[in-house]
Amino acid sequence: MANLRSAFIENFLGHSPRWYIYSILTFLLLNPVLLATVGPFLTGWVIMAEFIFTLAMALKCYPLQPGGLLAMESIILGMARPEEVYKEVLHNFPVILLLMFMVAGIYFMKEFLLFVFGNLVIKVRSKIALSLLFCFSGAFLSAFLDALTVTAVIIAVAVGFFSVYHRFASSHESHGSAHDHSNDNNIGEKHTQDLESFRGFLRNISMHGAVGTALGGVMTLVGEPQNLLIAHVMGWHFGEFFVRMLPITLPVLVVGLTTCFVVEKMEWFGYGAKLPDTVRKVLEDFSRGEVEKRDDKGTARLITQAVVGVLLIIALALHVAEVGLVGLSVIILLTAFNGITEEHQIGKAFEEALPFTALLVVFFTIVTVIHEQHLFSPIIDWTLSFSGNSQLVAFYIANGLLSAISDNVFVATIYISEAKAAFDAGAISPEQFNHIAVAINTGTNIPSVATPNGQAAFLFLLTSAISALIRLSYMRMVILALPYTISMTLTGLLSVMFIL
Repeated sequence: MANLRSAFIENFLGHSPRWYIYSILTFLLLNPVLLATVGPFLTGWVIMAEFIFTLAMALKCYPLQPGGLLAMESIILGMARPEEVYKEVLHNFPVILLLMFMVAGIYFMKEFLLFVFGNLVIKVRSKIALSLLFCFSGAFLSAFLDALTVTAVIIAVAVGFFSVYHRFASSHESHGSAHDHSNDNNIGEKHTQDLESFRGFLRNISMHGAVGTALGGVMTLVGEPQNLLIAHVMGWHFGEFFVRMLPITLPVLVVGLTTCFVVEKMEWFGYGAKLPDTVRKVLEDFSRGEVEKRDDKGTARLITQAVVGVLLIIALALHVAEVGLVGLSVIILLTAFNGITEEHQIGKAFEEALPFTALLVVFFTIVTVIHEQHLFSPIIDWTLSFSGNSQLVAFYIANGLLSAISDNVFVATIYISEAKAAFDAGAISPEQFNHIAVAINTGTNIPSVATPNGQAAFLFLLTSAISALIRLSYMRMVILALPYTISMTLTGLLSVMFIL
């Protein structure tokens, strides 16, 4: 019996560090006590902090399990009702649909993406130019596509690059030193330093691309889910939305790209990692080898993927259907025309996104706790107490702070609803209402780059397969995002104060 009890204890959260397991157990025991003593409001804030802790420790244990336990406990304690969680999930169903199908669709385009970006990395030798290219490409694509779709592309490319060099290094060494979180056991000392430099390089361009999704995502109606929501409330079409946001988004874009240049040039905040010459040669040899061994079928696959890629951009830019349904169409087209007809081949495409989809549903449960316990009500009341330009600044700051710790779609939903109610009651003028909508949209999109939980695209990157491979932890992501957070947030704030 003692052995069985020990087995149960050892099975709990698997190979996670002991201190981490004890922390989660402490949280689960503490929350009911807090609810009984200090009440649901403070307990709600504690649960939110605990959930953020599980995100921060994503490389120690995938957040789905500990975060899920906290979410389940919240429901059991009555902090969130199951029917309200369902409503929150249903409200965000387009995002779930996107993750289920669009990310899988990108999986079937990996061969083409690796071909395009591989040639890009090989031929553009300037790290600064390459960083700017990734950042601007992320911004441009996110203005017409969804940020999560663009992030899926970045992840696919980074995983592809890492796999190419890792296979090479492993096949050329039979002994070496082990490293945590990846399969480096067969890599010798000769390649260890190059691998670490390559990791730094991939971290840099991945973060530049991810920040780019925020820069472009804020600009257009289809860039982020909350943009569409705000546009619907305001009655703005694509062109009007773009023009109204421009006084804030254009200066932020310029400053964001300038920040990209500066951090790479000065090698600040963990940037400036170069692509080692040996790794470049491996990528060049791989690219050359792929070209040499590519037969007519391989060429046909590339052409098919390129054509479907163009159709994908057109379909998303014109918003012909919900993003997830477009993704399902991509899966059908690419598998049908490239001869992928076996179930196990198709199943691999869903392995990357479904754990994150489940994590997102857990996150929506925590969001429901925030809503049910009115955790943000004091901040909302404080914001509405201002008037004129001060009110716009307050809206921008409040949305920015709350979006950095919560879901920016949720924050935008609450604030635009409150602003609409104030407008309907005659408390604010039509012009002020328009300006408030701009402040809400830019506030939820720009400062939220501060943390992975602020941007779904950042959280997706953090919890994806590439994060462990390139050592991209929560705190490292926060540090890499810090120069962007400071420069972009301040630019947005000054633009709200003096331009809007």
